[in-house]
Formats: sequence, structure tokens, C-alpha cells
Amino acid sequence: MIRFENEIWFYALLLIPLIVVLYWLTLRWRQNTINKSGDVELVAQLVGGISPRRQRLKLAIYLAALFFIIIGLANPQIGTKLEKVQRQGVDVMIAIDVSTSMLAEDVQPNRLERSKQLVSRLIDNLKDDRIGIIVFAGNAYLQMPLTIDYAAAKLFLKSVNTDIVPTQGTSVADAIDLAINNFNRDEKNYKVLLLITDGEDHEQGAIDLMEEATNEGMIIHTLGVGSEGGAKIPVYNNRGQISHYKQDKNRQEVVSKLNTEFLKELAKAGRGNYFRMKGERKEIAQIVNELNNMEKKDFDDRIFTDYEDQFQYFILAAIVLLIINILLSDKSRGWLSRFKLFDAK
Repeated sequence: MIRFENEIWFYALLLIPLIVVLYWLTLRWRQNTINKSGDVELVAQLVGGISPRRQRLKLAIYLAALFFIIIGLANPQIGTKLEKVQRQGVDVMIAIDVSTSMLAEDVQPNRLERSKQLVSRLIDNLKDDRIGIIVFAGNAYLQMPLTIDYAAAKLFLKSVNTDIVPTQGTSVADAIDLAINNFNRDEKNYKVLLLITDGEDHEQGAIDLMEEATNEGMIIHTLGVGSEGGAKIPVYNNRGQISHYKQDKNRQEVVSKLNTEFLKELAKAGRGNYFRMKGERKEIAQIVNELNNMEKKDFDDRIFTDYEDQFQYFILAAIVLLIINILLSDKSRGWLSRFKLFDAK
């Protein structure tokens, strides 16, 4: 398994396109200056045969070195030792609504992003519980099976968006049915399903599944996202800007509202609780408290416990590239031009 010890360094990768833009602007400024001089050939003689192509090559080598330095600072690590760890916890399946109504912005930045933020913080508060992720709209899909690998859970969470499920709509029943089939059916306890949705169930049938779910030992909590007053559903263009708002067949703008009563009814039938998305901290504390009060089961899992640093290889590659960059002349016939690799005019 590969992980990065200092992921924050990835933000430094933004320097690469910035340097390219600055280089392009510098070239334009220099060319404009030369053109204003009135004698382009004379300026060319004065600069002593500097090769624009060679300068671009030097820039590419420099950017490659910068890339390797940043990756080295992020410190990629490879797991080298799998260890069997004994734990006590419960199985938590989180089902996230990814229908287009979750793009409504009555909670900021929108319902879906706010839900992902809450799940990420919830994962930070888990200890020995296994976690899985389901995404659902018109259909439900298992995004990640039950695991103790919280880092992997966060990676899967980042990829969740409204395009991940091709069929639109909201089928809570499909999400519940998928959860039933992905828990251990030989156990009649230790199972929690957290449904995160605005409650706009277009398929129905969710309440009918509650008896089967509870017979399987599941406890179902619901987390309502949105407002009862509702909000319009934005539709984005290719540039990520709102082009218009979703309309119904009568060309009226659709207003998506939080269906509180349905979610309360669902939680009651599932022997769980209904939570309302407000400030996140309170909701997370309440959910974690519910999990902590449950009966725990013993289970073991295999996790990587030893990781070896790999940063040195990237730093070495960067140093080699920087040395090459220093030795490579800007001129068409520097001393390295006798090597075919650098004979670029």
C-alpha cells in the first residue's frame, strides 16, 4: 500500500502552472521589447546565439525537478508489514444521497459537499469501527466495502459526486437493500446504517424494507440535509458555473425541500434516530455517542503497520535534473552539444 506522509505539499504543485504562465509572459514582454528596438537581427547577434528551444528544454527539466522535489517532500511511503489486529467495534455503512437535489445550496457550499465534510469529520472520530460507503440516486452502488482503513475511506469519499450514479432519482429503498446484503447476514447485531439524504424519495418502498432490515439486526439512523423551505437545484455548464436551475416538465423551476417527516418515520421504523444537519459538531457527537453505546463485537483485521520512506529517490532524481540543467547551456552550441541528447537548436 502506498500513502503520503505530508499531503499538504501537493498544494505546491500549483507552482508549476504558475511558473509556465510567468515564463510565457516574460517571453512576450521580451519579444515586444525586441520588436520595439527596430533591429531584430542586431539584437539576435548581441544575445550571442541563445536558443529558444534550448531554453524551453531547460525550463521543462527545471519543472520536472520541481515536481520530484514536491513529491519527495510529500514523502511517499510503501507499507511493508501486514499485521493482524484485534479490535472491538461495530459495522457502520454510510449511504450518501448523490441525486441532483443534493446540489441545492440551502446549506453551504451545497448539500452534498456539506454531507461529505460531515462524513470526513465523523471518520476522524471513529476508532475501531469498520466503515463502508454506499452512494445512491435512482440506483444504489457500493462505493467502498466495510474496512478499518479510514485513510482509504477518505479517498473514496473525495470521489463522490452527482455524476457517480448514472440513473437519477432518489431510491432510499435501494440503498437499504444494498446495505442489508453487504453486512454479515450471519450476525444479528452490530450493524448500523447512516442514511444521509434530503429525503426526497422518488421510488418509495423504503418503509417496507424496515422489517427485513431490523430482522437482520440493523439500526438505521437518518441525517436530513437541507431546509424545509427548500432551494432551487442549480445546473452547471462545462466551466463549473451555474447556467440555469432545474425545471419540471411545465418549465417551472424545481424547489427541493427537506422531507423531515419521512426521515423521522424511517429512523423510527429502523430503531434509530433522526438527526438534522446544522452545525456538524453536535450531529457528529450524537452519532458517535450512539455508536459508543452499542454492543461491540470482536473482529480482527489486517493493516499495514510499517511503512518505508521513498522520498530519497525523488529528491535524488530532482538533484540529477538540476545538475543537468546547470550544465546545459542556453546557447545553441554549448559544450554539452556534442551529446546528441542536448544538441537542440
